[in-house]
Amino acid sequence: MNKHLSHLKIIALLLTAVIINSCSDSIETTSSFETKANEVVISLTDSSITKKIRLQVLNENIIRVSATPTSSFSSKESLMAIARKNDFTDFTVSEKEGVIIVSTSKISAEVIVKTGAIIFKDAQGNVLLAEKNEGGKSFSPSYSNEKGLYTIRQTFDSPDDEAFYGLGQHQHGYMNYKGKDVDLAQHNLAAVTPFLYSNKNYGILWDNYSITKFGDPRDYEQLSSMKLFNAEDEEGGLTTTYYEGENIVNTQIEDNINFQYLETKSYESLPKTITKVVWEGAISSDTPGIHKFLLYASSYFKLWIDGELVMDKWRQNWNPWSNPFNIAIENGEKHNIKVEWLPQGGYMSVTHLDPLPGNEQTQLSLTSEAGQQIDYYFVYGENADKIISGYRTITGKAPIVPKWAMGFWQSRERYKTQEEILDVVTTFRKKKIPLDNIVLDWNYWPEDQWGSHEFDSTRFPDPTTMNKKLHDDLHTNIMISVWPKYYEGIKHYNEMDEKGYLFKRNIEKERVDWIGQGYHNTFYDSFNKGAREMFWEQLDEHLYSKGFDAWWLDATEPDMHSNLSIAERKLNMSPTALGSGEEYFNGFSLMNSKGIYEGQRKDHPEKRVFILTRSAYSGQQHYGAVTWSGDVVSRWSDLRDQISAGVNFSLSGIPYWTMDIGGFALENRYGAYGDKPTKEDLDEWRELNTRWFQFGVFCPIFRVHGQYPFREVFNLAPEEHAAYKSMLYYNKLRYRLMPYIYSLAGKSYHDDYTIMRGLVMDFGTDKNVLNVDNQFMFGPSLLINPVTEFKARERTVYLPKGKGWYNFYTGEYQQGGETINVSADYTKIPVFVKAGSIIPVGPELQYTNEFPDSVITLFVYGGADANFELYDDEATNYNYEKGAFSKTPISYSESNRTITIGKREGSFDGMLATQTFNIIFINKNTPIGFAPLTKPNFSLQYMGEEISISIQ
Repeated sequence: MNKHLSHLKIIALLLTAVIINSCSDSIETTSSFETKANEVVISLTDSSITKKIRLQVLNENIIRVSATPTSSFSSKESLMAIARKNDFTDFTVSEKEGVIIVSTSKISAEVIVKTGAIIFKDAQGNVLLAEKNEGGKSFSPSYSNEKGLYTIRQTFDSPDDEAFYGLGQHQHGYMNYKGKDVDLAQHNLAAVTPFLYSNKNYGILWDNYSITKFGDPRDYEQLSSMKLFNAEDEEGGLTTTYYEGENIVNTQIEDNINFQYLETKSYESLPKTITKVVWEGAISSDTPGIHKFLLYASSYFKLWIDGELVMDKWRQNWNPWSNPFNIAIENGEKHNIKVEWLPQGGYMSVTHLDPLPGNEQTQLSLTSEAGQQIDYYFVYGENADKIISGYRTITGKAPIVPKWAMGFWQSRERYKTQEEILDVVTTFRKKKIPLDNIVLDWNYWPEDQWGSHEFDSTRFPDPTTMNKKLHDDLHTNIMISVWPKYYEGIKHYNEMDEKGYLFKRNIEKERVDWIGQGYHNTFYDSFNKGAREMFWEQLDEHLYSKGFDAWWLDATEPDMHSNLSIAERKLNMSPTALGSGEEYFNGFSLMNSKGIYEGQRKDHPEKRVFILTRSAYSGQQHYGAVTWSGDVVSRWSDLRDQISAGVNFSLSGIPYWTMDIGGFALENRYGAYGDKPTKEDLDEWRELNTRWFQFGVFCPIFRVHGQYPFREVFNLAPEEHAAYKSMLYYNKLRYRLMPYIYSLAGKSYHDDYTIMRGLVMDFGTDKNVLNVDNQFMFGPSLLINPVTEFKARERTVYLPKGKGWYNFYTGEYQQGGETINVSADYTKIPVFVKAGSIIPVGPELQYTNEFPDSVITLFVYGGADANFELYDDEATNYNYEKGAFSKTPISYSESNRTITIGKREGSFDGMLATQTFNIIFINKNTPIGFAPLTKPNFSLQYMGEEISISIQ
């Protein structure tokens, strides 16, 4: 969108707000409401903006709010919400002094009839969330001006001490989104889930599939929207210098930096010999306040503000990303700015926004480009787990992943032959490095046959035999990469095309991809039920039949042609079967996963569906899908950003997340193109991978992936090297912890639990944790503190207050509520155990089903009461949905120092009748580091009945 249209959009939003205020202040309101089943519909007869508001009471904790500018509500079905009966009627409706009150036993929603504003309260009358006094709703023409579609905005008041989390997975290093801006637009590096968690004990699920903005609703503008001064302090633009090597070849004045998309890559008209571009000068504005900027770039780039280097980054050329920064500008004040960029075929832009007025930046605001109505769910809960449970009540349970998926995955971009895959797995087994899953990434098909789901027979002569050997001889599962992409003219393309199941604009534009000579291609329309079914049938016939265990659904943003503008991306996926690409921009991945999940469950119900996908949307957890964080780069800054990315994704309600351990793409200095790195660079490369691996072992899914150099442990470092030893230690630790980890997976289904936990989830009353962005809990007991700086050998750790903490490796006790410096030698990251924890540990394994858990060691950490529920089931099927599972409650009482293994509940085929429990007790007087071979305090034979032991 150009600058003038963007301004018109802003004006339309502001005029709408003015109209709402005007109506609210000057017109005497009359109202009526009607109740039907679980719905209360309120007519606002005096409003020229919002005509009707509908409250649907899903249960005592959840109310859905819909607001329409017309006389009727949209009949379109929600894609994220599962089908449910509208049978909850345990609520009351009353009207008092112009306020309609809908109440359950837990919450109430008070609708002020004069404005349409809604106030949510708990049962004690405390305000949980309030829409702005004037209603906070606005409707204006959508970007496309499509009939019946509006750009919609809902704003809420937010107190200063509120903190926001969730919204999917983003790469800016933010943990708490209070006062921040987040663009909810699918991207290789961003996975959108519009569920917001507040530390004020509520969640908001925003039911809209178009691009949505949390925070500032405006589009960024070019730098020409500011006052610009060149290097000589003359107004009009920045001094721009073009280099060939160290030689200056051109200097000119430019008033924008705009090489953001393919359509704006005007630098391509310059000689390819240009190696560096520098913009420098000063910026100023007559509008005082915090000015916001986005530096969107790839390749090498640096930014200086007032002579201080504030950004020094690299990103692979084909995958640029945004880097926000702020500058406080007083009226007319100048600030020096310098941007340096090494193009190398990449992208670059710097854009700007003036400050928002008043306190608007810190309020809660959601703005979507296209919708027929405002539609959101208010979810109440006494704690984060109950709020996320409410989210899954709306969008569906998270099925338990197959147990092998909780083990270690090895991947690279890419295994080029059948022989390579078998050789790698064989080496893992020979070297006794635990492994459960090998991944076959893209390009296994004949070069000109993308979408055929056939194999290049010269490289993969017999995939069926390959998979049988992996399964039977090497005890390894295999995942295969599948794209929703078809080359024009192949058989599967024609099958889809005949039914009208393909997006056609990419074909019409004659765009080609980057393979070989380049081929015309497009994606199928995942919003079309028939297309989803055909896609699954093709996969079933050509791939599932050959013995593949799981699906890697790549490029599901959908990324049909990388680095197109957002406007062109919307057109590229238009029309969908349900509406325009503008209206459904963010929903492709959800429907793509739905098709595979439903297809496999229907045709092969005996085996759990397992999906890895690069994008996500609310509800996707219901379809057996795991999301990874995209093609991040091998840089320390990206490693750090993955912590908040993964934790916020988990706070969005989807419990399974992973990343490319080590980073997907890397700089030439690490040997990306076969060059031999220097000793210094090789040392850094090994340390970076080691630190990333140490973090990755405590993520829900434990997975290595990336471009060359090869990422197998034995290719990263020799066996005597500290990097190899550390990665092997943590890999084995992951398998030792499998009883703990798989129990958390079971709890994520049965109790809507979250495995990777922001500190706010368990220690929300401790205000010190609200902004912690580099620590998290792995389950209820383990505090994980990744190391994200090169050569760091210690790091600061905050231990949340209210609990004591034990050093995982030494057993040393530390009081909570303190920030401490902790040793972090090359081979270890700091890990602490919460006092009052029980951690079940199994035998050393090479793969998850190598041995049954006949002997389990319980590490019991005293200092507080402790509880843990040991879970098990048949590991690979859905019989747990029918009750085929077991739960064994285990507890410790601090007051009488008694450990109790309670009566086992439930059963399943293959369940052990007898187990041995070894007990190792740790408290502040008896520090014991984690070592499974430590002589136990007690050893008990357990046959399913309650048994207790007293610690003397």
